[in-house]
Amino acid sequence: MLAAPATGPVERVWFSADGSILYARARSSKVFQTLDFQTWLPASTGEPAPPPPASAARSPEAGGNVVLNANGTAMYSLGRHLFRSDDGGHIWTNLTAWRSQSVVGPGQHSVALSPVNSEELAIANDYGVWRSMDGGLSWTGANQFLPNLAVRKILSTPGNATGTRILVDGMGALELAPGASIWQPAPGAAPNNAVLTQQYSAAAHADISAFAVVGDTVYAGSEDGRLLVSVDGGRTFPDARTVGGGGRVERIFVDPARPDLALAALSGSGSHVLRTMNRGVFWDAMDGNLPASPAHAVTADRAAGAVYVATDKGVFYAHADLETANTAPVTWTNLTESLPAASATDVQLDPAGVQLYVALDGYGVFAAAAPHRLRNLRIINAGDYSTRAAAPGSLLSVIGGRVSAVRGGNLAYPILAASDTESQIQVPFDAVGPNVPLELETAVGRIRRDLPVQPVSPTILVSRDGAAMLYDADSGLPVDSSRAARASGRLQVWATGLGKVRPDWPTGMQAPLDNPPAVVANIRAYLDRMPLQVTKATLLPGFVGFYLIEVQLPALTNIGTAELYISADGQESNRVQLVMGGASY
Repeated sequence: MLAAPATGPVERVWFSADGSILYARARSSKVFQTLDFQTWLPASTGEPAPPPPASAARSPEAGGNVVLNANGTAMYSLGRHLFRSDDGGHIWTNLTAWRSQSVVGPGQHSVALSPVNSEELAIANDYGVWRSMDGGLSWTGANQFLPNLAVRKILSTPGNATGTRILVDGMGALELAPGASIWQPAPGAAPNNAVLTQQYSAAAHADISAFAVVGDTVYAGSEDGRLLVSVDGGRTFPDARTVGGGGRVERIFVDPARPDLALAALSGSGSHVLRTMNRGVFWDAMDGNLPASPAHAVTADRAAGAVYVATDKGVFYAHADLETANTAPVTWTNLTESLPAASATDVQLDPAGVQLYVALDGYGVFAAAAPHRLRNLRIINAGDYSTRAAAPGSLLSVIGGRVSAVRGGNLAYPILAASDTESQIQVPFDAVGPNVPLELETAVGRIRRDLPVQPVSPTILVSRDGAAMLYDADSGLPVDSSRAARASGRLQVWATGLGKVRPDWPTGMQAPLDNPPAVVANIRAYLDRMPLQVTKATLLPGFVGFYLIEVQLPALTNIGTAELYISADGQESNRVQLVMGGASY
């Protein structure tokens, strides 16, 4: 319903005396200015007095603020909507209503009229800044580069049919769908922790500000900096495991595989990063050379010894021993020096520990390759960047460096591509599991990694942002958020991990363009858990390690986003989003 993308609440807008600069004061009290009405910079100007109210024959809304334009030919009234009158207030025209909604969003706070252009005006509301050059007949947003998106938490990274999800002050949960470019509301995406917070506060006799749960182990942090641990699901928090932290506990990270290992991020003037390796019996500070600045979030990759912390001075990374006690000072590196100077409110790793996501107050969410992956070779599924098992014929990515040769189980694993940061290999069609010890030749010598292998491990191929590789079988065009699939149409799904084919095909060789080998496993496909007709399952012609599944879409489907997944011999794949449109013609 909005005329353009939105941002966070803006309390007031005003023009400079010559009309060349537009100023905006956000709810955070920060003031920004723009000369080109697109790019915003911090401003330190004083805020002028509001314009005097104009006298109108009548008001279109109760409590509306009436002002005159530059030459006194029109008056505007701002209330729930913006109205304009050209006859002194006898007749008013609503400039922002569309049916029962507002095209610039609700919560109007301020209207600014240009002192030199009688038709130029701007509005500040709960959804940002909006500008009109024709007296309010049409609107454009000025929010795309306004650093006023108050992201408080990264709820999830892309995966399993969802995109990146964040929690934003005043706007709730938002999602950037796989392949999309605009954030949309995501009702229900944010967990409601109020009940658990109240429960843990009562059990701990403290005002709990953060908690993390793994099985029956519950770590809780309080407003006054105490860290407590429960081993009975949060029913009791023994006093013997209470430790002073020196500031409010903002976030707690617990290793899912090692609940005795946890990290805590704290604000205040004391230590800002604390670690325990014995379920909270002892905590030690990891601040090292970290700037004396409040920390808001912390995450880690235990196997790689990597720790990331979000602070008021940015996001910092350290390589530290998380397995054993070590008294050596921790050395931190600032990862966000090239980004806008802003407080970092959150930091997260994707499940595979490959991508790093950071939230900067006002500026939104940024993603990059996690720097620790260059220190520790890791093998992941090339289809969805997960750590799921491999299958004969499937594609793998070796994250963290260049490999020159790979062998496992007396078989050579072809190297399809290699760089200093990542290499791609294919699992031989003759590989058998359940575990294969791989020997990888690298620049630093031979490295061994254990690879779980099973007959099939189906994976729908996705990009880094979670967009699935789905194509219209008739046109060959990709199916994504901007080009929906059609009912009764044929859909092609690119996949990997479907196992052996018939007739046998050499590992490392491109599939033939004509009559590609067929998949041996029984392949099924599901749309919103309803089975689809699978018409083809072969190697993808012209590619190595890719498979092609063709399905027939039903004649009747719901328009909008649906969940698609496949299975091979009963083994289910990852979930992806499929956008459905109307019928094919």
